[in-house]
Amino acid sequence: MVLHYDIDEVRPYINWIYFDHAWSMSGKSEADKAGLYADANELLDAWQGKHQTHAVFELFDANSDGDDLLLGDTRLPMLRQQRPSAPGQPNLCLADFVRPLSQGKADKVGVFATTVDEAMNHSRDEDVYRRMLAQVLSDRLAEGTAELMHLQVRKTYWGYAPDENLSMKDIHAEHYQGIRPAVGYPSMPDTSVNFIIDSLIDMKRIGIRLTASGMMNPHASVSGLMFAHPQAHYFDLGKIGEDQLRDYARRRGVPVELMRRFLSMSLMKR
Repeated sequence: MVLHYDIDEVRPYINWIYFDHAWSMSGKSEADKAGLYADANELLDAWQGKHQTHAVFELFDANSDGDDLLLGDTRLPMLRQQRPSAPGQPNLCLADFVRPLSQGKADKVGVFATTVDEAMNHSRDEDVYRRMLAQVLSDRLAEGTAELMHLQVRKTYWGYAPDENLSMKDIHAEHYQGIRPAVGYPSMPDTSVNFIIDSLIDMKRIGIRLTASGMMNPHASVSGLMFAHPQAHYFDLGKIGEDQLRDYARRRGVPVELMRRFLSMSLMKR
């Protein structure tokens, strides 16, 4: 399914904490912050009616098979923590939040991508500050679009939480049921997973193109998975050892040295 949103639909879902972080606003004066917010909202006003943001998602019958996800006819290998988040806790893998194939009953997993109109992310403004403002706002709008889409999926399209009624503060604090881990984030650091996601939902439908490394263009884009399990939560894989690298490359059907490049920032030092 493809969804298109006006800027004013997404604006309430912008998490301004990350906007502040991008501008290193911690410790800055209230006057500096107010000026930045005023400029940001002025640009959002200018984009309203001229540009949109976009989402594409599909819900697949799914099961887990060891550390792999089976999404319809597609196998999507996942990575597992080599050290638990805390003593006594299990070493987690995203596949843990999906019903095992051995139970003989299908579960569901969502696959999604969101982005903005390319012109928003590639401002030609000669003013460096205005160009940076457009880039940061585009990133926040892509994330806000994922937030809004995920809410609609939970309440309507998947419908596993139809009575959810959370404040925006609670939504940004992720107090809803389920998770939507994104590619490139701590539990799914391998950007080449985007090639599999693209084969499932065809990101070109909303204007996303992939580079040779699986990075998305426009840069202000988000892709990932959606899980509904009540105990699903975000986690950090930590550093990946040589044994898991080789096992993961085998399951992906990718040469080890190529996978080493995809996961270079997540590997233990040899």
